Amino acid sequence: MSSIRKRLPVHLVLLAAGLLSLFPLYWLFLTSLSPAQYVVKVPPEVVPRELTFSNYQRLFDTTPIVRWLVNTVVIAGVITAFHLLFDSMAGYAFAKRRFPGKNVMFWLVVSTLTVPAQVTLIPVFFILRTIGLLDTYPGVIIPGLADVFGVFLMKQFIQTLPSELEHAARLDGASEWQVYTRIILPLSKPALAVLAIFTFNRYWNAFIFPLVILRDPAKYPVQVGLATLQGEFNTDFGMLMTGAAVAAIPMIVVFFAFQRYFIEGIRVGGVKG
Repeated sequence: MSSIRKRLPVHLVLLAAGLLSLFPLYWLFLTSLSPAQYVVKVPPEVVPRELTFSNYQRLFDTTPIVRWLVNTVVIAGVITAFHLLFDSMAGYAFAKRRFPGKNVMFWLVVSTLTVPAQVTLIPVFFILRTIGLLDTYPGVIIPGLADVFGVFLMKQFIQTLPSELEHAARLDGASEWQVYTRIILPLSKPALAVLAIFTFNRYWNAFIFPLVILRDPAKYPVQVGLATLQGEFNTDFGMLMTGAAVAAIPMIVVFFAFQRYFIEGIRVGGVKG
């Protein structure tokens, strides 16, 4: 009983912090369900007097929100699939294979993490314009097919796997591809799941790059599409918050369904080689 009393203040502080961190999400959904007169009311009402789904009806009736969601699923899904392939292959090579200059090459690759994405935005734009990929899905997808963070994550995890399994497979006549697909990939499922979640979440919320590359509103991902709901002189905050709520729901579902992998990601990221 005494130990429970000692831990009670800590639990109360954590509970308060948790509720505080969830308040923006609560306000997002509250605003999306509030009539227009309550959205801009000052002071705002934390406990709603009236709830309505009219904002959702207007959103789906007046905007191509479904098309934006489908675009986002396609773009984020394809990029995530290629990340799992290319990042795991590169991570396997850096973790288990021997070749001249491996360590120097690995740290050169990792050093590119210090380069902000905004620095490469203009060169990538001109390259895509030269090869005719502006305002196309491949123009958004191809530059993101591999990622340094994914390579680093997979390398850190794969190097913890016992090398004896690879040696045994090669003694049995397995090729390099068979070792990779039948030994490395099955044992790397936790790291692959973490990489998939992080990558999908990142490109689900992508904004700047698709905004620069795409021109046709029908090809916009959801975050870029929602930005078009903001007017120059007036903004319908109710519908804007409704769109944000619709865009957030898939990520909320993914988080609660795979939250143990987020914890695993913290552990995997801290593995030392």
